[in-house]
Amino acid sequence: MASSKKRSSKSSTPIVDVDDEALKYAKRSTTSFEQVAEKWLLRPPPDSALRYNALLYTVTLIAFVARFYMIWYPKEVVFDEVHFGKFASYYLERTYFFDVHPPFAKMAIAFIGWLVGYNGSFKFDEIGSSYQTNPAPYIAYRSFNAMLGTLTVSIMFNTLKELNFKAITCFFGALLVAVDNAHVTETRLILLDAILLISIAASFYSFVRFYKAQLRAPFSPQWYIWLHLTGLSLSFVISTKYIGVMTYAAIGTGVIVNLWQLLDLRANLTLRAFFRHFVKRLNGLVFAPFCIYLFWFWVHFAILSKSGPGDAFMSAEFQETLGDSPMSILSKEVHFYDIITLKHKDTEAFLHSHQAFYPLRYEDGRISSEGQQVTGFTGTDISNDWEVLPTRELDSHKGVPVVLNEPIRLRHVASNTYLLAHDVASPFYPTNEEITTVSEEIANGESYQQTVFTFQPLKKGDEGHVVKTKGVQFKIYHPNTDVVLWTHNDVLLPDWGFEQQEVNGSKNFGDPTNAWSVDEITNLDEDRKKFTPKVVKPMSFFRKWSELQKSMFEQNNKLSAEHPFASQPQSWPAGLCGVSFWTKSEERKQIFFTANIIGWWFQVISMSVFIGILLADQISRKRGYFVLGKITREKLYGPLAFLFISWGCHYAPFFLMHRQKFLHHYLPAHLIISLFTAGLWEVVFSDCKSIDASRDEEIEGTPYKADPKINSTSLTVFFVAVSIAIVWFFIYFSPLVYGNVTLRPEEFAKRQWFDIKLNYIK
Repeated sequence: MASSKKRSSKSSTPIVDVDDEALKYAKRSTTSFEQVAEKWLLRPPPDSALRYNALLYTVTLIAFVARFYMIWYPKEVVFDEVHFGKFASYYLERTYFFDVHPPFAKMAIAFIGWLVGYNGSFKFDEIGSSYQTNPAPYIAYRSFNAMLGTLTVSIMFNTLKELNFKAITCFFGALLVAVDNAHVTETRLILLDAILLISIAASFYSFVRFYKAQLRAPFSPQWYIWLHLTGLSLSFVISTKYIGVMTYAAIGTGVIVNLWQLLDLRANLTLRAFFRHFVKRLNGLVFAPFCIYLFWFWVHFAILSKSGPGDAFMSAEFQETLGDSPMSILSKEVHFYDIITLKHKDTEAFLHSHQAFYPLRYEDGRISSEGQQVTGFTGTDISNDWEVLPTRELDSHKGVPVVLNEPIRLRHVASNTYLLAHDVASPFYPTNEEITTVSEEIANGESYQQTVFTFQPLKKGDEGHVVKTKGVQFKIYHPNTDVVLWTHNDVLLPDWGFEQQEVNGSKNFGDPTNAWSVDEITNLDEDRKKFTPKVVKPMSFFRKWSELQKSMFEQNNKLSAEHPFASQPQSWPAGLCGVSFWTKSEERKQIFFTANIIGWWFQVISMSVFIGILLADQISRKRGYFVLGKITREKLYGPLAFLFISWGCHYAPFFLMHRQKFLHHYLPAHLIISLFTAGLWEVVFSDCKSIDASRDEEIEGTPYKADPKINSTSLTVFFVAVSIAIVWFFIYFSPLVYGNVTLRPEEFAKRQWFDIKLNYIK
């Protein structure tokens, strides 16, 4: 068959031969999605600019009032303000801290504190701490997040507008978030989700604008602007929380589908032109955002230049890159023959012993060694003192620094006995070893090996680094029986143990609660008390970054402990659970994080309707009935399917995670499904029928409705009715959003829907 070369209208250089038969196929094949999309995406908006602006300002005002109402109340630390207020203070003091989330959002909060002249002195120590007695710019912090939450609603409205939905549809989609109890609660406190949500909303808005710019003129200035704004927004998402990878998956799905459309012969692109599209997207949506993501870590390391509470999560080499801080100034090298106190990281109890003995028999009948008790004690006492001694082989080590993984012995100063672990069951854990002390004669005789321990590093590669007070953390490892010292405060010893904490030898080496540190050296001479400035050592940015990434993922995976307000993903879409953020017992007030259940159930119904429509369409078409018009189908299988898949990208991965999960993890998915819900019902209230239902619309020349008529009156009445119900729920549950109203027990009981567990029912 003879072939003639056809030159692409979008590229001056042909890459492949396109034969006549292929062109004939392209002409008689169905019109590409992009060509159909041009018919409705690039049309003028269906309503007047005045109507759009009026409804945009109205829903934005509603969102503003909902978030700023009594923004100053309560004047106490609420829920995770404990963490993110604290982190902002550490930034302002430039002391190193550790968190499992990337730094961008935390730095943004700290920047607000810097703008108002705050010095970071208050550390937001616990829920309920007063902002009146501990001055901090909490109103500025909360207002920043509340403003972002308000602007998120505006961006949602404009995203639906760019998809050419009616003004009332845009209003309803935005209202689903504007008066959602969960969104309002989360975006008016010092938390990260306001920044996360506005970044996700901006990502979707920018991507829609980018797609429309492509329909008009690929590689135009507008096309480049919206491509890189999409990438910038995505970088903000991934730089706030690592669940931002879900947003990448959602936008990436749209990009892949779009590239698949461009690869189609009907798109009339040469392979060279297609490759250019691919490379520009790769640069704008992956490479450039990754550089911005790295930039925030560079700023993070540049700001946090002083030693701080996050040191223990990093290697000793990393810690040597940090300068002195008030904490590190107090840090001293531990030498052999120093008398020290050892503090448990998790319970803050000291390793302690006293001249009292384990009972012959425990309550369950098991027999002990009747040795001297070793416990965890939270008070200050001379019985917390231990002398660090070398082993026999290192007897000449007086004054030599102790290093990690070096054999040592610990002598209890008050009783002149030696710490020992042996194969006797502990009081509470039959599978763990009893820890006791023995006399010098026994310790230097037959039980010598049982008195040898090491300070084992928490991180590989730290072996051989000098042990210091305050900062360096380790496990107290017993090589002879292969256990590490562990204590716990969930249950205390009975009267014979003076209600102190049990200390035992555990084989669970991976438990993060095994960590100890040297708190103090009690026999320092004057020379060692003098402060010697620390010599800061360099370390490359990428080594710092890679080490921090590893620690972040390790610690994130360890967040698997049970939590009273943790929930499973299957309970989220219907809002069947919640989290207590703050309580005031004497005034019977509570802030409880929960969904706008009416709105969330309506969204579940909407998703079910959508799935039903798609199934009915596919089945009917198999039987030769073409009920839906082409534009209607393109809307269903185009933007609505994209939003539905994006919801799944932000929701389904949580079923695979084994860490703690909470209702607020669903908010990004809820944001997206709110856009979907509003758009779906506009399609439902449209004239969806095909003009010629007896013919397959994919045959060339089949007419389609360029502007399917929308039953505006019915749609408006429907949206108003649902909106009234959603607003009613928000107002009814508002005492639990703002925590400013004292409710009677029966009033609390009426608001205890599904698995919501409120504090003051009785």
